[in-house]
Amino acid sequence: MALLEVENLTMHYTTKKGDVQAVDGVSFSLERGEALGLVGESGCGKTSIAICLLKLLPENAKILDGHIYFNDQDLVPLGEKEIRKIRWKGISMIFQAAMNSLNPVYKVGDQIIEAIRNHERISEEAARERVAELFQLVGLNPERMDHYPHEYSGGMKQRAIIAMALACNPEIIIADEPTTALDVIVQDRILAEMNKIREKLNMGMMYISHDIAVIAEVSKRIGVMYAGKMAEFADTVTIFKHPAHPYTYALMNSFPSLRGEKRELQTVVGEPPDLLNPPTGCRFHPRCPYATPPCEKEEPRWEEIEPGHFIACWNPLRH
Repeated sequence: MALLEVENLTMHYTTKKGDVQAVDGVSFSLERGEALGLVGESGCGKTSIAICLLKLLPENAKILDGHIYFNDQDLVPLGEKEIRKIRWKGISMIFQAAMNSLNPVYKVGDQIIEAIRNHERISEEAARERVAELFQLVGLNPERMDHYPHEYSGGMKQRAIIAMALACNPEIIIADEPTTALDVIVQDRILAEMNKIREKLNMGMMYISHDIAVIAEVSKRIGVMYAGKMAEFADTVTIFKHPAHPYTYALMNSFPSLRGEKRELQTVVGEPPDLLNPPTGCRFHPRCPYATPPCEKEEPRWEEIEPGHFIACWNPLRH
């Protein structure tokens, strides 16, 4: 059994106009010590999956089907009291725009100490010692614990948020756009730091981003999301060298490469569908240059086309 096993996860948001089908029949797994990436355009369901794993759902959201097995325990039926024991201790998260989530009127170290003491019976002195160790782990001077957020640079704030996510020694960290708004130099350093921490602590890590180049740098396997569904799932090398889904192929060709010959970048024609009323059949067919009549009528099966390589497509590309 994998550390995390997601099976046929389906979650909708209820609105005045109807149900938004944010996550629809998604399946994947995460091994202990593994780095997994989820990539796709904005609104494809990546963050919705993350909040399902932690059951941090807003009032208008509901998991309609599927299972989320963490250490062989299904999280879906758990109540709030039970799931709180797993948040931060079992699964923690670096939220989108996390740099702006620090309270400006409290010292950074005090905020992390509070998070630790809310989940563990531990003295303030022991919690402070742990925060000092965490700061060293993420590349921050422990003396910075007594500084306020406005005294930190953007990269330092991001490191502090990573330290907070690590504070209760979780088995899985979900990093939702962990380097957004940082320059590429700081971004590269932080991603490298996170990878070292993952390897050192043998924890599972899930990276979420719309930037496939960032995902590829840190992930062993990649899941490509489109319109609430998983379009393709494989190891990183396969996704880059032999993408089988037309959407994955289009994503690959929309990013520049520093290696090889210069080429004109291609765009993915059109826009993602409205998930209040998604297209019939394959949700990508209105934008797909390879679409055939079955694509418009029948939903493609999620199948393994080679060991470890999964796809949902009627007309997979052959390389």
